[in-house]
Amino acid sequence: MDDLNAMLEPGMLVTHPEQPDWGTGQVQSNIAGRVTVNFREQGKVVIDGRRVGLVPVFDN
Repeated sequence: MDDLNAMLEPGMLVTHPEQPDWGTGQVQSNIAGRVTVNFREQGKVVIDGRRVGLVPVFDN
């Protein structure tokens, strides 16, 4: 899953596959496998990219 998250850059929109109620989030940073995302319904969350593959959102 690390490879999937490697392409995530600040500003990209994502969803968490196991937490759909968090809504869409915006990537704040992606450093050494730790992805910080600001989710609409959950707030800022730091995700271990080795354990969770975030899903990019390409259309609003």
